Amino acid sequence: MDQKQGGKGQYIESLDGLRGFAAFAVVISHMPLLTGISMPALLVGDPSVALFFSLSGFLMAHLYGGKAFTRAAVADYLVHRFVRIYPVYLVAVLLVIALSHLPALGYIQPVLGAVEIVRHLVMLGSTGVFWSVPPEIQFYLFFLILWLCVEHPARRKGLIGLLVLAFAVAFYFGFPGPGIVLLSKIPYFLFGALAGRLFATGILRPANALTGLAVLALLALFFVGKDLFLSASATAVQVDTFWGVSTALVATVIVYLAACEAPVSRAVLAASPLRFLGRISFSLYLFHMPVSFLTLTLIRAGFGTALPGWLSALLMIVASLIAATLSYHLIEKPSRRWLIGAWKARHPQAKLVQPLSS
Repeated sequence: MDQKQGGKGQYIESLDGLRGFAAFAVVISHMPLLTGISMPALLVGDPSVALFFSLSGFLMAHLYGGKAFTRAAVADYLVHRFVRIYPVYLVAVLLVIALSHLPALGYIQPVLGAVEIVRHLVMLGSTGVFWSVPPEIQFYLFFLILWLCVEHPARRKGLIGLLVLAFAVAFYFGFPGPGIVLLSKIPYFLFGALAGRLFATGILRPANALTGLAVLALLALFFVGKDLFLSASATAVQVDTFWGVSTALVATVIVYLAACEAPVSRAVLAASPLRFLGRISFSLYLFHMPVSFLTLTLIRAGFGTALPGWLSALLMIVASLIAATLSYHLIEKPSRRWLIGAWKARHPQAKLVQPLSS
């Protein structure tokens, strides 16, 4: 989410840094898969994506929840969400499809067949990192209901009650469904959105030294000690039990406390390197696998197995950072500028906007 869209007063540098940290952690987590080296401690993809989901919920509610629910505001919101996500996503998907259709290359996470290609093009795919995009998009649409509720909660008691009931039922059944369905990940987005609205009120924003140390310690524990958050239902059959209410709460607390920007945590999370990673985070997330795979292919073609695994991983990380930086400047920013400019030119905001709700 581009926080600057919401205005300078709403831009929170530490959240950019937190996003950058999470994106870089995803890159690191895929190095064992690419190199074939077993390093369980680096498998931190799940906590990273959990933070992404909670961040999305927080920022949507923080930036839009206080705005009037009007036709113009909703249209602007949807256009900005589409422009932010789809152009660079489309390029990444097309690149993976192209690599997948080179048999000699043997791409590690191929997208093959007409059905899979169409699913990915319409943001319903589940291959590689693309799996996290569908629930994100579904949440952007679901957020319209939340927005409607928070604008006039007294008028939406029935709808709010229905949402609470639906959440309770989903909780009872363990938030069922595949990972690409919003229902399975709704606690992260919903808790993040509630935290975003609380933060926007300004009522509770602790920014003392204890808060800063707490967010850094909790962030470290969330990644390094991720196994501590597995539910009691973990069994010998290796059921994936990371995803659930407990980790959603932890991720949301991390996001909220980071947003408070205590001096101690801000010194780390708002540091220039992490904020830079935050700016290129979406491109880094989307492109690091194909770029890393191509880099490793070239390394092995030129050096065989002569290079140690750590050096190959370092070269793949550097290549991913370069590719993400180029993507941000050549795809993300230009497409956003051009498409939003075209939208504003065709749909200038009316002086009087009728609310969508009454």
